[in-house]
Amino acid sequence: MRRQDSVSRIEQEREWDLLVIGGGASGLGVALEAVARGYRTVLVEQHDFSKGTSSRSTKLIHGGVRYLRQGNFTLVRDALRERGRLLRNAPHLVHDLAFVVPVYRWRDIGFYGSGLKLYDFLAGRLSLGKSRVLSRRETIRRLPGIKTRRLKGGILYHDAQFDDSRLAICLAESITALGGTVANYMQVVSLLKSGPKTVGAVVKDVLSGAVYEVLARVTVNATGVFADQIRHLDDGSEPPVLAASQGAHIVLDPSFLPASTALMVPKTEDGRVLFAIPWHNRLLIGTTDIPLQQVSLEPVPMAEEVDFLLRHAAIYLDRAPKASDILSMFAGIRPLVSSKQGPTSALSRDHQILVSNSGLISLVGGKWTTYRKMAEDAVNAVEKSGRIERRRGNRTHDLRIEGGNTGNGAPTDRLHPSLLYTLPEVVTGVREEMACTVEDMLARRTRALFLDARAAIEIAPLVASIMAQQLGYSADWEQDQVRSFREVAKNYLPAGN
Repeated sequence: MRRQDSVSRIEQEREWDLLVIGGGASGLGVALEAVARGYRTVLVEQHDFSKGTSSRSTKLIHGGVRYLRQGNFTLVRDALRERGRLLRNAPHLVHDLAFVVPVYRWRDIGFYGSGLKLYDFLAGRLSLGKSRVLSRRETIRRLPGIKTRRLKGGILYHDAQFDDSRLAICLAESITALGGTVANYMQVVSLLKSGPKTVGAVVKDVLSGAVYEVLARVTVNATGVFADQIRHLDDGSEPPVLAASQGAHIVLDPSFLPASTALMVPKTEDGRVLFAIPWHNRLLIGTTDIPLQQVSLEPVPMAEEVDFLLRHAAIYLDRAPKASDILSMFAGIRPLVSSKQGPTSALSRDHQILVSNSGLISLVGGKWTTYRKMAEDAVNAVEKSGRIERRRGNRTHDLRIEGGNTGNGAPTDRLHPSLLYTLPEVVTGVREEMACTVEDMLARRTRALFLDARAAIEIAPLVASIMAQQLGYSADWEQDQVRSFREVAKNYLPAGN
């Protein structure tokens, strides 16, 4: 998967069946579904694949236990079915993870136990294992480091875990393998019109400055939290449909909860669930829910969010973490479909397909777990538009996803003592995975920035040097990249740390 090959195809192709705008979970899913059906498909992303929300999830493929409380059984059922499909189609990327809900009041055993039995029922044949009540001793064994005072027991259930950015790259590789075209750092400047109809977009190569007219029979807007901005390029009078909400996470040393089982708190003071999850030999704790008026590509955790996570971690962990214990922290923005009422924590993660008068199709809302179903619905809408010939091509229900973590190398090739990433992985990221910047490499091709921001800052010069050699760039480029990365990375650590 080489970026220059994609740019060359964009230069040469006269017209595409589908132009997909957005290289996160939604856009990559739509492009894969389209190319699997046999459509000539091109995807463009203004920054890097999964740069936004899609790299900042809680790293779970799950039904969403909290949606049971909202009564949204359809969303939970669909998500659990998609969870099962992902485990089948990408076993190298998604795996079963056991969770325990600690119980400190006897009455909660029946309440949460019955809810999780419903969760099992909705999963049907695609269940990962039955939930069950645990004794106090078994709960402590599964969650060493849990606060034991007044602990009555726990409830065990199963969901799935993944690495969001790695799945994004593998989806891009799958699209390419099926004959589609994907390109990062290609920004949509405007939409092309023929009379009242949208017929593509003007796209700028952010790296070279070159501008291309990309003609397409149908254009799909799958830009997540930026969907309203693309909709306004199409028609400035359209009202916004999204309500943005920020969720933050903190990353700690695994010694705070040295377990292969995850902890789930079913209800915090703001009505959300809280997770403490083992991930890449770290402990990931999240998340929060803060309404936002504006969205950005690089959201920063607010002090109140960090305090919230530390305070709640202290309630359940025997050793209370402090700000100085945070190895990294990050925030993501949820693209919630607005109800114009109530708090964002009460809004659904379900998705909608919007078709404008010009024929622009927008996929809004949703989450990683249901990305394939969202894509299927969007391409169905494309076919119903009448602007494209329907085809009976293969679909994605049983489509094996390409790739995996292609890194290798001896222990002596390690980039940093506290990280498992190696020098060959940097070379692979540049040559085969379209990594264009140090941030691409340390935030998304590897997860160094998300796992240990201080270590990532330390190895930035080495990574810049390797990338410059591979790309044929100058020492000035190296210095600019290190400087730029450090500016981003400082927001992954608490102030003063």
